[in-house]
Amino acid sequence: MNFFYVLNGRKIKRYFLLAIALVFSIGVIYAERDNITVFAPQQPAAIYSVPTEKKVIALTFDISWGEKRAVPILDVLKEKGITQATFFLSAPWSQQHPDIVKRIVDAGYEIGSHGHKHDNYSKLSDDEIRTQIRTAHSILSDVTGKQPKLIRLPNGDFDKRVLRIAEELNYKVIQWDTDSMDWMNLGTEKIIKRVTSRAHNGDIILMHASDSAKNTHEALPAIIDQLRSDGYDFVSVSELISQTETEGKEVQDRTSSTSLGQKMAVAVDSF
Repeated sequence: MNFFYVLNGRKIKRYFLLAIALVFSIGVIYAERDNITVFAPQQPAAIYSVPTEKKVIALTFDISWGEKRAVPILDVLKEKGITQATFFLSAPWSQQHPDIVKRIVDAGYEIGSHGHKHDNYSKLSDDEIRTQIRTAHSILSDVTGKQPKLIRLPNGDFDKRVLRIAEELNYKVIQWDTDSMDWMNLGTEKIIKRVTSRAHNGDIILMHASDSAKNTHEALPAIIDQLRSDGYDFVSVSELISQTETEGKEVQDRTSSTSLGQKMAVAVDSF
């Protein structure tokens, strides 16, 4: 027995147009696959730099141990008239050095959290991550009299869970776009060259004020002078972000986890 399927011209045209539309849609989605985000909620991400046409830049300093380097760095900032910078302080260090913390606060510099236990948070459970961030928040709020809203995670290490939990706790995760590599003690000239050759509008510069960074206070005056001569103004990280939000631009994020190169670089030494 033979079966015959009869399609009239109108149905054939309809199916043909549907097929064309489907092919076209697939093509658009493929071409724009890196830009299409409407199919998933916006994921929390770390801030590495801020898109802006203004010549503004943020100097940031991580501190988690020692007392020999922070004061000379503060002296340089005062001497050079830098009124805005951001210091990411570990909670245990802040408890041990309230006098230095007071000087940072009295100078008007922004305080960010550098966590509590200096460990890779991506290795911790969700509850442990929350405990670390909350413990640091409580200690830093008590020591500084301010409640930090920015966090730079120990070793710059994070994953999607850490980002999500930090956001739930009302923190912005701050990374960096220019790494001075000062903790490697490359020498003053190399640190100066690394920073000044990589700096750009909206940049967040990573430096350290822990005792292991022996050349930072020596390189800092030349870095400030060179960046100023290039036309840059120095702002805190929050000011950098707020300027962008005022302009209605999206803060630039990168990835939801640190790159292998960054992990290799920052894991060698603890700050």
